[in-house]
Amino acid sequence: MNKNATILITGAAGFVGSCLLSYFNQKGFYNIIIVDEFETEKKLSNYIDKKYCDKIHRNNLFHWLKTEQRNIAFVFHLGARTDTTEFDYSVHEKLNLEYSKQIWNYCTENNIPLVYASSAATYGMGDFGYEDAHELVEKLQPLNPYGVSKNEFDKFVIGQKNQPPFWAGLKFFNVYGPNEFHKGRMASVVFHAFNQIVETGKVKLFKSHNPNYKDGEQLRDFIYVKDVIEICFWMMENKPASGLYNLGTGKAHSFNELAAAIFKSMEKENCIEFVDMPIDIREKYQYFTEAKMDKLRNVGYQKEFYSLEEGVKNYVNNYLIDGNYF
Repeated sequence: MNKNATILITGAAGFVGSCLLSYFNQKGFYNIIIVDEFETEKKLSNYIDKKYCDKIHRNNLFHWLKTEQRNIAFVFHLGARTDTTEFDYSVHEKLNLEYSKQIWNYCTENNIPLVYASSAATYGMGDFGYEDAHELVEKLQPLNPYGVSKNEFDKFVIGQKNQPPFWAGLKFFNVYGPNEFHKGRMASVVFHAFNQIVETGKVKLFKSHNPNYKDGEQLRDFIYVKDVIEICFWMMENKPASGLYNLGTGKAHSFNELAAAIFKSMEKENCIEFVDMPIDIREKYQYFTEAKMDKLRNVGYQKEFYSLEEGVKNYVNNYLIDGNYF
């Protein structure tokens, strides 16, 4: 991609979006349109020192695109309502489904390649496995309105005859890393655990309410945000076969392993306290997620992912300890 090309990033003030913006800047791309709701003061540090050409409020985007008629070369649609504890589906439907359809239609009509954020939340309890096969999408049963909205958009996309020249829906698994200071309850376990250790010297993990899993042995596929943005950039540069792609590491780790990696990075002894899982998420809790990564590998992405220990160490030592941003 020519470095003077115009790239549009939605969710650019958020966690993954601001990391992608920073990555593009590091690669010499500055002609970037950033889209978000910019009222949240806690997000300001995510983008304040980044280089971009236009800053557009998400509510004004489609009017702006119509009046400005920019020659956009690529769209990354990463903006979404990501709160899995928001149970009013209409909120997710508006921001994650209907807004995404508008993005899709704009890219289709204007022949613009598109990468958008889907989610591993679409897989629900994993009854059908974690394979990014299109024929499974109709069967999936997400556990919360957020996951439903993401899966509904995936279903919409797969059913469209008219499509952008290239598109990829990336099913993010458990992403952690810098620039998530603003996320509150929805920040990663690494972020919360680090802060707990600083404050109390110990980590609180949920007890297991599933007899098949011991406390702390619930399993997740944790992926470092630096791998996520590498893959986003690779998608833009290589434009492999269009479709849905899992975005995890392909290897699940327990929360006990995650906690151990954080303590090790902080050069402290392990100290874990197990607490009851909140009632509001207990029945909707995934005990195991692990991305099948064959599709991404088969289309040519060969770079190794950060191991859990490497990713946690990089995050803790380079960002969390001193409160740095990426």
